[in-house]
Amino acid sequence: MTSVLKRDTAFENIPSLKAKTLRINLNPDIYGTFAEIGAGQETARHFFRSGGASGTIAKAMSAYDKDFSDAIYGTEKDGRYVSQPRLKKMLEHEMRLMEERISRKTHPERLFFSYANTVATIDFSKRYKGHGWLGIRYQLDPNQKEYDEIILHIRFKQNEARLQQETLGTVGVNLIYGAFYKYHKPRKLLKYLYDHIDKDTIEIDMVNFSGPNFKDVDNRLMSLQLIKNDMTDAIMFGPDGNNLLPATMLYKKNILALRGSFRPVTKVNMDMFEKSYDIFIRDPAVDEEKTVVIFEITLSNLKAAGEIDERDFMDRAELLCSLGHTVLISKFQEYYKLVEYFNNYTKAKIGLTMGVNNLVDIFDEKYYRHLSGGILEAFGKLFFKELQVYLYPMKNPDTGQIMTSNNIKVHPRMKELYKFFKYNGKVMDIIDYDPEIMHIFSRDVLKKLINGEDGWEEMLPEGLPELIKEKKLFTRKLLKQQEDKI
Repeated sequence: MTSVLKRDTAFENIPSLKAKTLRINLNPDIYGTFAEIGAGQETARHFFRSGGASGTIAKAMSAYDKDFSDAIYGTEKDGRYVSQPRLKKMLEHEMRLMEERISRKTHPERLFFSYANTVATIDFSKRYKGHGWLGIRYQLDPNQKEYDEIILHIRFKQNEARLQQETLGTVGVNLIYGAFYKYHKPRKLLKYLYDHIDKDTIEIDMVNFSGPNFKDVDNRLMSLQLIKNDMTDAIMFGPDGNNLLPATMLYKKNILALRGSFRPVTKVNMDMFEKSYDIFIRDPAVDEEKTVVIFEITLSNLKAAGEIDERDFMDRAELLCSLGHTVLISKFQEYYKLVEYFNNYTKAKIGLTMGVNNLVDIFDEKYYRHLSGGILEAFGKLFFKELQVYLYPMKNPDTGQIMTSNNIKVHPRMKELYKFFKYNGKVMDIIDYDPEIMHIFSRDVLKKLINGEDGWEEMLPEGLPELIKEKKLFTRKLLKQQEDKI
């Protein structure tokens, strides 16, 4: 295999943008195209300026006019131009032209690439900061049949189009350089995307790796790096394990969200979901076709034992994905922040499914002392007009009483506030729950599982016990520790 890593190691780890572009330009094998729409030829400009670009750039282009763009890349069903489908069409089209126009017989060692971005910078009124998609489709071996690909989505935080353009160019250089020279270290590749960029200038909220050189990369784990490295506040992935852009999934949708540890997913979790979903879609304001269900885990929950245990995270993700669910990992410890996040993308109905203990916590003032308006400010963001809480009951372990919205105990100072939201229909009890499973808690299942006790299997949805046993989920670390002692 021809490896670009073998070439010119003297340049390794040189931080400047010019050094990065020059290293690529001076590599006689790397050759490709730049297609940049919406923010100028900012990435290609760096390569032209550093010198030797004629050996790297086969073509650089922009198709600003929508008719020209459609004529080249085709139209999108939703009519959007700044989208992942448009970016993928750009990458595929430009790579196809490379294959057609550059002879393999004449250039057997060439490593083809196509870099593209489609971007909307800040609008004139400065109401929308702007965002964009960028990616690279490329090969690390000239005989590679299937291409490698890295795609990411960014959100601009700067208030000037010129600054956003410059930032885009820098990210583009970092991506291309990382793709060729850091592909074997995808976690570091993600960090290097911020070379020469302040964290507060852009947010990277989605990334996907694919292709033969990334066959062992789990995109869910890569998305976790984004949130661990403070590149974004929330990440999302689907049942197939690929990362999703939250904005695309949530845009103008009705949202039903369930927060939990899901460590592991239990019959109670699924009963909460199924019963609240039945209530949610019966609402006249809810169109089932425009509804998305989110299983959400907070970062603080992942940090319950100190540092984030990535294996534990992957085990939870494995089970949720196997059940066909979309997962959101967020930094939003308080519910009002989660709702505020959803409100950035939709004004449709939002439902929160939770247990009694969660609702009691919401009415605890200690969580809102950092707000100038205290709990009232938080509740103004939480209980807006299109939000409803679906409350799953709990059996009091001491008295055996079933706790619902009618008999829960909140702090005396919060009683009248609670009554206000209760009697205005913001809290709805789930009444058709399964009383036979109310004793099940994830922590008890996990304890039985780790201790090798019997009875945990019957507390989980069908199929999950077999999956846990087959892949040794939640017990691998323990098994390894036992092996190390032998």
